[in-house]
This record gives sequence, structure tokens and C-alpha cells, in this order.
Amino acid sequence: MSRLSESVTRVMHILDGADLGADYTAAQLLSETTARRSLDLSDLSPEEQAALVEGRANHLIPSAAVLAGKIEAAQAAGRPFVVKYGIDPTSPDVHLGHAVPIIIASRFQRMGHHVVFIIGDVTAKIGDPSGRSSDRPPLTDEDIARNLSGYQQQVTPFIDFERADLRFNGEWLNKVTLPELVGVLARVPVSMSLQREDFRTRLADGHGLSVAEFVYSVVMAWDSVAIDADVELGGVDQLLNLQMCRKVMEISEQDPEVVITTPLIEGTDGTGTKMSKSKGNYVGLTASSDDVYGRLMSIPDHLTEPYLQLLTEWTDDEIRVVTKRLEEGTAHPMAIKRILAGEVVAALHGLDAAAAARAEFTARFSKRSFADTQNLPVISLKDHAEDTLGALISRTLDFAPSISAVRRVAQQKGLRLILEADGEQAPTPLTEASVQQTLGEVVSEVGALEGAELYLKVGRKVARIDV
Repeated sequence: MSRLSESVTRVMHILDGADLGADYTAAQLLSETTARRSLDLSDLSPEEQAALVEGRANHLIPSAAVLAGKIEAAQAAGRPFVVKYGIDPTSPDVHLGHAVPIIIASRFQRMGHHVVFIIGDVTAKIGDPSGRSSDRPPLTDEDIARNLSGYQQQVTPFIDFERADLRFNGEWLNKVTLPELVGVLARVPVSMSLQREDFRTRLADGHGLSVAEFVYSVVMAWDSVAIDADVELGGVDQLLNLQMCRKVMEISEQDPEVVITTPLIEGTDGTGTKMSKSKGNYVGLTASSDDVYGRLMSIPDHLTEPYLQLLTEWTDDEIRVVTKRLEEGTAHPMAIKRILAGEVVAALHGLDAAAAARAEFTARFSKRSFADTQNLPVISLKDHAEDTLGALISRTLDFAPSISAVRRVAQQKGLRLILEADGEQAPTPLTEASVQQTLGEVVSEVGALEGAELYLKVGRKVARIDV
């Protein structure tokens, strides 16, 4: 049995019937799963290593079998298996969205492979055009230097730089001659760039597209050639760039790297947009432990499972157990969210900080009463008894853009009536069918409690119902 399998067995034993909301259980789980972030995975076979990576990938090109074969060949030849991850310093901050492929890189490192973390000090001057609707303002050398200052420190919780290389692509790109560049460009089909939907959209909308952006992926591919990469990691939005890396390596008569893309993590606001500093729906890697914990506790319930998958060392089997307990009602979504928040804080700041953040959050919010919240909207049952819940939420309260949006909230278990008395809350989840019922019908089904206040919660928005 591998070291990872032994750890999973211990966690599954903890999960079996334990109170997941208890501090003791959370501490047990966190101690075990945090230890995995430094767990030696070199005892896994090449096939097991490839399967572990594939389980968190959107794309693995050409295949997991090819990845396993390349690992085996490197081991047989006694050479390092080179794992590439690159990032352009277009901003001074790294957030949890960037961490998703970096976490996969850390697993490769623990499998005994050589990670090369490439900072694109030259490619940043072009600007990655992936997913952009307009050209990116050019960065100066001063901008890049300022953004670079904290990069290594921010990703150190995931990458051990004593066993990894930190390289700048200016090392080789500043030496590329025009004949070399033209020689490669002459063998790259224009169709590889024209297939990009973001390029076609920009041109159709009349937005600018520079020649520099057009050849960005070719320039970026030089990084793979320079380090002779075996595998490269990136978000799914990097797929076409990474496929260009394979093409340029082939032109350079190298064995093309394996491409692994990871999902773009959804932002903390739960609106479906990716995590982004510009959207304000991100968690920065330099944020304090209390801030990280609080931001993750604020996410909608439906994000807990994908966050567990992408930001922690939990396995699919363990997540399935937790999901089943949620469905059975033997675990509360808030308890699982606390576990998730602790996992991320522990990764960034350590176990003690995670325990302290949990205690601080509990002290501040667990006994919080809606009655203490100022300026809650109030809905009179007498005046709105005949209004359907969907219309009331989307039109009267303006808590959602449409009735369809209210249904989605209900599907995600974010719609509920809450009875509150003496600071204690009794929530009743409302189903999608409740959206078409009248407020009077919904309230009558829940019933009333003498001396209790009644609240309607839609995602994170709350209104008091005056009965």
C-alpha cells in the first residue's frame, strides 16, 4: 500500500460517522490532510502518478499513458523529469486561482520530479492575449520589476524552491536572433492562431490585435524548448498556447511536452465568473489567515466541492463521502466549509494559524443573530401572502435578476426560511418547487414558533418576514 493510500485509509476512518462540525474532528482531518502537502509520492508507479494528475485535469494531451511512459523513460535514463509552469508578472499579486496548477506542480515535485517555475519577464512585455477582448497596455521594465518582487514568496507554500528552479525567460529570449525567430515562424501554420476564438472575436468587433500578440504563443513556446520540458501545466484558458509549445518543440526536433490544463476556479461570489482581482472575487496568497478563512466561509455552498477538489489534497473518494453525508443530512454545509477554509489557511500559514482562524471566526459569527443586523428589508406576510416566492425575491426584493436565477439558488440549496429565537436558528431548505408557491403557502408549511422571528435567506441575502 502506498503512503497516500495509507493516509486516505486514516481519513476515511475519521469521516465514518464523526461529527464533522466538531473542532476535534476538524483538527484530526486537518492534521492528516495538511501532512499530505509534504507527503513523499515517489512510491507511486508511473501509471499511478499519471492517474493522480489526470484526476484534476481538464486536458491531458496526448494521454495519461504517454505521460506515464515519459516518466518511466526518464527514470530508466536516470535523468530528471522536467515539469514546467510559467507565469507572466502582469500583476504583483498571486491568488488561489493561480494556485490550482501550482498545486499539481507540487505533486509532481513530491513524486520526485524537477519543477521549473518560469517567470515571463520578456513575454509580460507582449501580454498574454488569451481570453482578452482588447489589447493589454504594455508593461515597462519598472512595472515588471515591481510585480516580480513578491512572486517567489507567494508561491513558496506550494513549491519547495530548494528542490526547484526559478528561471526568467529573458535568459534565453533576449538571445534569440531574428533569423531564428523567422525560421520557426515560417513553419508554424497561421491556422493555429486563427482558430483562437478570442482573436476572431476581437477582429470581428473591431478591436486591436497586434502582431506581437499574434506570435505570443510562439515566443512563450521558446521556454519549453530552452528547458526541454517533459510536461507543462496551465489553466484551461492556456490550452492553445500550450499546444503551440508542443508544435515549436516538434519544429526544434524535441520530444513534445505533455500538456496538462486545470479548471479555472470560480470566484468567491459564486456568479460563475472566474476568480479575478479585477472582479474582487479572489483570495490572495498574501492575505492574512483570518481574511482567507472569512472569505472562504462566505462562498456559496455549491462552491465547496470544487474548491475541495482543486485547492486541497483531498481525494475523490473522501470528497464523495462528505458529499453523501451532506445529501443524507448527517453533515451541515457550514461544517464542510469550515474544513475547507482550514485547509487553505493551513496551506498558506500553517496548522496553528488555521486553528486560530477557526476559533476567531466562531467567536465572531457563530452566535450572530439576524436580529442584530441593521436595515434588513422587511416583507409583510399580510401584504404579500399571494405573491409567488420567485416573483417576490426577483421583483419585490430584487435579490435575484430573474425567477430562473431564484430556481438556481434553490437547486444549489441556497434558498431557505429561518426561524430564530433566543439567538438560535432553525433553517428550512426550500426546494425548486417552492419558487412557484405563494409566500403564504411556504410559511404555512414551515409553521411558526411562539416568540420567533422569521427570515428568508437567498444565497447570502436576508429579508425579515413580518408575520
